[in-house]
Amino acid sequence: MWRDLELRELRIFLVLADELHFGRTAERLGISQPGVSEAIRLLESRLGVKVFDRTSRRVSLTPAGETLRRDLAPALGALDRALAQTSELAQSVRGLLRIGFVMTTEGPALSRLTAAFQARYPACEIRLQEVETFDAYRALRRGDIDVLCNWLAVDEPDLVAGRAFAHYQRALAVAATHRLAGRPAVSIEELADEEVAELPPTTPPAVYELLVPPATPSGRPIRRTQPVQTINEILALVARGRIVHPTSSTVPIFNRDDVVLIPISDLPPLPLGLVWCRSRENPRIRALNEVARSIGSAR
Repeated sequence: MWRDLELRELRIFLVLADELHFGRTAERLGISQPGVSEAIRLLESRLGVKVFDRTSRRVSLTPAGETLRRDLAPALGALDRALAQTSELAQSVRGLLRIGFVMTTEGPALSRLTAAFQARYPACEIRLQEVETFDAYRALRRGDIDVLCNWLAVDEPDLVAGRAFAHYQRALAVAATHRLAGRPAVSIEELADEEVAELPPTTPPAVYELLVPPATPSGRPIRRTQPVQTINEILALVARGRIVHPTSSTVPIFNRDDVVLIPISDLPPLPLGLVWCRSRENPRIRALNEVARSIGSAR
């Protein structure tokens, strides 16, 4: 069947179509003459049509062979150019790429991204580095990391947001003894009846609003009353019943006996992606973002 054709057979066909001589074709390709004959036999068998007329004295293309050569030559040329460009890019993406993450964004999605990147660009070394959860952009701006894996909510002109490569359902973390703990799901509107953490002033405003909205969709304020500096402080307050905390349903640190995660039914999933400084963009960052884009598109 034609779907079983191999690239090698097509390349041999094009050379033979040019030379119209099995011996010269074999010499040009550096293979044996029987190898050329076998490749053409397989090609004709899989296509179900003869592409060459051959006698003891001459080789010529059949009408089907002429059509195949006309259509195949530019297509194979385009394929060769694409493969060459990809190979050149893989060779140019080398050196060290420092990827930052915060406590809540490290996990399987980041592991899949880095594994896919390393497979495609083995000459580039990846170094993963945890940065401050509520001041992650500082590490970017100081040049401590090249790119940040973070929740995608960027409205700062010196930063660029890439494509999301994972999305996580939202959940509300509450104490195991909390009145909502037994519920199958909650609405964002119910947060107006609770207290939540007041995140540090270094938290990027867009990220803050994505994670902990200042108000419900109906306009009721969500009370940010308990100042915190770290995720562990949030967790301690949740476990004691002092606050509730909107988060992702997959943050491992919240998986403990005294805390319950309840799905939030009416908030969109949290997008996870890459953020980098516009002034420091380089081929390594662009290549990583392209891998992230391909992963996100495939999901």
